[in-house]
Formats: sequence, structure tokens, C-alpha cells
Amino acid sequence: MINKLNSIIAVCFFFFACSEEEMVSQNKETNDWEIEGWNIVWQDEFDKDSLDLTKWSREIGGHGWGNNELQFYTDSDSNSYVENGNLILKAQVVPQGIGSSRGLRYYSSARLRTYGKGDWKYGRIEVKAKVASGQGIWPAIWMLPTDWLFGGWPSSGEIDIMEHVGYDLGVVHGSVHTEAYNHKINTQRSSARKIANVDTEFHVYSIIWDKDKISFFIDDVQYFLFENDQQGNYKTWPFDQRFHLLINIAVGGDWPGNPDNSTNFPRKMLVDYVRVYEKSIN
Repeated sequence: MINKLNSIIAVCFFFFACSEEEMVSQNKETNDWEIEGWNIVWQDEFDKDSLDLTKWSREIGGHGWGNNELQFYTDSDSNSYVENGNLILKAQVVPQGIGSSRGLRYYSSARLRTYGKGDWKYGRIEVKAKVASGQGIWPAIWMLPTDWLFGGWPSSGEIDIMEHVGYDLGVVHGSVHTEAYNHKINTQRSSARKIANVDTEFHVYSIIWDKDKISFFIDDVQYFLFENDQQGNYKTWPFDQRFHLLINIAVGGDWPGNPDNSTNFPRKMLVDYVRVYEKSIN
């Protein structure tokens, strides 16, 4: 009887151990964010009913944002919201105008950032998105310094993970801006890649950033590399400080130009997920 009982216990233990192992395996398959050699430290899968304000802040304003942009960014759910597992940013016409009477804007949009809620120095940043298009439409996924250690823009740097200037359909830009390299003096460091279905299908826009370089990828294909010149000069490498993430749709501005009769509003950008990783230490 004791031997039979021991056999039953052994079988049960084996079954439980196998089931537990299978469960872990299934969880790993389910957790498609796992990447060998990397630990995820921050993410938003947009699987809640509303925007998670513990992770994101909505910026507000319509002062042109340094580029003569036409939109007014709002904190309204009509411009940024979560639906069917995606973050949606929406730029739309406001016929009556929005903002102050001295500076009315006739487009509203959204600009979200992780400032104070997600700030990182080095890592792997991935955003899966379906971007907006059209004349005068300028969606971007980018990073700004949290502490501005070296002074205002561009001295403390900017990392543009993805910019799509709507009139140039499918051409995606990755760039860095520093005091020595920036578009105001036509010295910015950047590259571009043309991809199909940029506004109808999701693509993964990412960077891998460490003390020596920033590598830019679309769908895991590298298309741009910016390297630290190792001179210890913030004017060429201010990227040894914390940065935070921004996602927005601008309307108009110096680069994309203004919308015209071909621009059908509203224009939307969908984001499936945002994931931030740090390198595993073996």
C-alpha cells in the first residue's frame, strides 16, 4: 500500500513539474516582448480602457513649438485615447479655433511624453506604430533630455527615432541633434529609409543606445548609426544623460509645410506598444 502510494505521489509530482514547465514555456511564448540579452524595464501595451497617466503626460499648447507648427496640443480624449489595444493620436480640424484669442489655432492634436514617468540613460527603445500621412502632417517618435545638463536645445541633444513628413510617403527619418550637429545650421546627422505601407501597416521603430553609439532600426533592419567621437565634448555627444520619450503628430511647420486640399482630416497615428529594455548583465 505504501509503495503504491509513493508511486502515485511520484506520478503526481512528475505531472505537476511537467505542467509547471509547460506553463512557463507558454508564458514565455505569450510574452513576445522577451528579447535574449535584454531585460524589459518599462512598457505600455495599451491594453487598458484608457491612457495610463502613470506612464504618460499630455502636453498642452499652440505656440508653434519652435517650428512654426499650426496645431494646438490638447489633453482631450478626442486627440489621444486607447482603443482596441492601440494608442491613437488624432489630428483634426477645429473650425471655431482653439487657444487664446490672439493666437487661435485651427487644428488640434496630441503630444505625449514620459517625462518624470519614464526616463532612461542607454538601452533599447522600441515603438510599434502605424504612422499618419498627408500633406502637412508630421508624426514623430523621439527623445529629449530630462535634466538638460548642457543647456537648452540643441546643446543637451535630441534623438529622433522616427519622423515621417507626410508629403514624402513612406520615407522615414532617424536623426540626432546636438550643438555641433543640428538642422538650424544644416549639420544634423541623419539617414532615411523608404518603407512600404507606412500608413496602413504597423512597423517597429527602434534604437539601441549605449555609451559609444546610437543605432537606428526599422523592423530590426539597421539604417543609421551615430557614433560617439570619444572627445568628451557635449557639443558632439550629449547622450550620456537621461532622456524621455515623446510621441506626437504635428500639423504644418517649416519642414512639412501646411496642409492643403489633398489633406483629409482627421489624421491618425496608431501605436501598438512601447517597450524599453536595458542590457542584461551576465
